[in-house]
Amino acid sequence: MPRSSTLAMILAGGRVDELNVLTHHRPKSAVPFGGFGRIIDFSLSNLMNSEIWQVSILSQYRSFSLINHIGTGAAWNMIGRDRQVLVMPPYQGANNEGWYRGPADAIYKNLDYVQYNDPEEVLILSGDHIYNMDYQQLLNYHREKDADITMAFTRVPKDAVGRFGIGMLDDADGETGGRLTKFWEKSAEAESNWASMSIFCFKPEILYEVLQKAQDQDWHHFGREIIPALLQSNRKIYGYKFNGYWGYTRTINEYWQSNMDMLGDNPPIDLEKWVFRTNLNHRRIRDNGPTLIAEGGIATNTMIYNGSEVYGTVRNSIIFPGVQIKKGAVVENSVLFFGNIIGENCHLNKVVSDVNNRFGRNCTVGTTGDYKTAEVTVVGWNNVIPLETVIGAGATINPQLAANRWHKDVAAGEVLE
Repeated sequence: MPRSSTLAMILAGGRVDELNVLTHHRPKSAVPFGGFGRIIDFSLSNLMNSEIWQVSILSQYRSFSLINHIGTGAAWNMIGRDRQVLVMPPYQGANNEGWYRGPADAIYKNLDYVQYNDPEEVLILSGDHIYNMDYQQLLNYHREKDADITMAFTRVPKDAVGRFGIGMLDDADGETGGRLTKFWEKSAEAESNWASMSIFCFKPEILYEVLQKAQDQDWHHFGREIIPALLQSNRKIYGYKFNGYWGYTRTINEYWQSNMDMLGDNPPIDLEKWVFRTNLNHRRIRDNGPTLIAEGGIATNTMIYNGSEVYGTVRNSIIFPGVQIKKGAVVENSVLFFGNIIGENCHLNKVVSDVNNRFGRNCTVGTTGDYKTAEVTVVGWNNVIPLETVIGAGATINPQLAANRWHKDVAAGEVLE
């Protein structure tokens, strides 16, 4: 297979405060998702399916879990002649470069790597969104328009425009896209609802020029500073319209909902159709035995992966490998990460539980009412929840709490730390 003419750079190093305890010890891109994968797997699978084989991952915040997950890149066929995936943390150099100060600054500090690869296009992606895209269609549009930059946009509800970079397109190319005419960065006054997906395709010479100017102006972000400046200078910026599923997952509720979007008869997220790949060596997923649904165990509308054991009841949930649901326990509308143990007669409803948590007998965690209107309860990793503990809807439990920090009744919305 010929060497890719496109160099992909995935921005994957950030922590998201809104995801709370799920990103205490890992970047958002490494947060487990969908029963056995990680959020960054969507970008990597898209690249694999688009046959883009030169990939770098720019990481900064607590990179161990991300580096461990990426491994050699073999899970996404990114190993071999003219194929590679590299994890590139910040570094100290002759000029004491230091930490990445934003997405644009991260790319700037690796321009020597870009120039070494001498690509025809540089495709910059966020590693923490959930979607299925053929990047070759975007690249073809970029080449057809001879664009300086092509950005991907998707529609969002009008009451949500203040959360995103929003572009106005001239719609000259109908459903494919059009030239970008205006751009608002996280403004409730935006006059459009086409949201930037944080996907940028640059001509390399334009990227070099604009990032040098960004350094001179102390700019560190594409949406906040660079794109508005390029619009003012009348650069050829085009917007490519994406009409598929896009999970932003920046909040706990959004993360929970995206997991729930994998369930049902015709789910919006279909990993098989999307040709989704992950590293099955990470956490030795491939080494787990088959899932056991014991006599009396019930599982309905649930994704359960290998190595789990169900003696109780689980409904409308995502269950990662190595989870045990004991006799009499009921798990509903929940996401349980690797290695959770749910004790006898526990009841969990609308809960996201990080890895290696052990719930003692007779615990009640999450909502006891209508789950559709309840807030998500989040339990950080490596906790031992005492028997008969009640944890209310929307509560947050910090990772690895000492035994003396627990009390029997954690109120709705309380943060236990």
